[in-house]
Amino acid sequence: MSIRLDHIQKHFGRSQALSPIDLDINSGELIGLLGPSGSGKTTLLRIIAGLETPDDHPDCRILFGERDVTHVHVRDRRIGFVFQHYALFRHMSVFDNVAFGLTVLPRRERPSSGEIRSRVMQLLEMVQLSHLAERFPAQLSGGQQQRVSLARALALKPEVLLLDEPFGALDAKVRQELRRWLRHLHDELGFTSVFVTHDQEEALELSDRVVVMSNGRIEQIDTPETLYRQPRNRFVFEFLGDVNHLEGEVRGGVLTCGEARLTLDLDDGPQEILLRPHEVQVAAAPSADAHLPAVVTAVVPVGAEVRIELNADWMDEPWMATLSHGDAERLALGRGSRVYALPRRWHHYPDSRPDSQQPDVSGDRSAKSGAKRRESGATV
Repeated sequence: MSIRLDHIQKHFGRSQALSPIDLDINSGELIGLLGPSGSGKTTLLRIIAGLETPDDHPDCRILFGERDVTHVHVRDRRIGFVFQHYALFRHMSVFDNVAFGLTVLPRRERPSSGEIRSRVMQLLEMVQLSHLAERFPAQLSGGQQQRVSLARALALKPEVLLLDEPFGALDAKVRQELRRWLRHLHDELGFTSVFVTHDQEEALELSDRVVVMSNGRIEQIDTPETLYRQPRNRFVFEFLGDVNHLEGEVRGGVLTCGEARLTLDLDDGPQEILLRPHEVQVAAAPSADAHLPAVVTAVVPVGAEVRIELNADWMDEPWMATLSHGDAERLALGRGSRVYALPRRWHHYPDSRPDSQQPDVSGDRSAKSGAKRRESGATV
């Protein structure tokens, strides 16, 4: 079931929660609405569900496939909704919670008792909880309760599944397990899903496409890979992961800030560049293009990489760099080690306003290769 939103906007009193938004979601897609608190993502999800009404406008439309549901009540939209805090009935067993939506259908639409039992047990097997059918919510873990909530949402065979911060109340390990499980379930059943999150990793891992929102606007819609590699503006770049900042004065193709010097291809005057941690190499000596002395203040092994925190007088705040275990061991890094940061690549946004649509001007350690990219209009 595809979803089309035309000119969706929302005010609460004098406050504008959503600027006019257009969005097309393909049938079978898993879409993540990502943004900080107050960006409008939950309001947009609730409007899709029918729990909120968009501002009246002649161009405003919400289509589920070919069906116009703009003025259709939430109970008639055939959607499933999963809440952050489960919203399970405490006095009901797991079985009865999942069956509830079926048992309260009008008599002419209600399946027989045997059909309800068969469907509920099939769903509980699907979410791997059939052995807990007679238990009550208080006897389940947070992850198990969320799976019950999802099974209940699927019981009515919805055309669209909507999830509001579905893993927000769970610890990190359970969240990761449930993310993988939900992605597998979505691929198996092929329903259309929209979920809200403020967790960048969650959005990038789960979504077919991510809708990044800020101040009631859509900043960018793209696949996770494109979004990370080709952020449309500075807001998207900074929101999607850790960022190192270097601000200084450029003269004759060299940026200086205290002891720091970096050769790059930017116009003379005050400039700022941005770098991801994986774009920063750590070395025992400077290079011809980069003289960025720093002191290691933390070394943290995380999985297949080592995260290094760097500090220096020319930094407004510490930098982060990610190294392989082999490189970290070769450099014998520890707290207090004196090293040099060597940017592999940098990003520059001429217009730093969040709504700027200008792509970044990017470069590597060589001014020559930076100029080459700039001429070709390449972005990262």
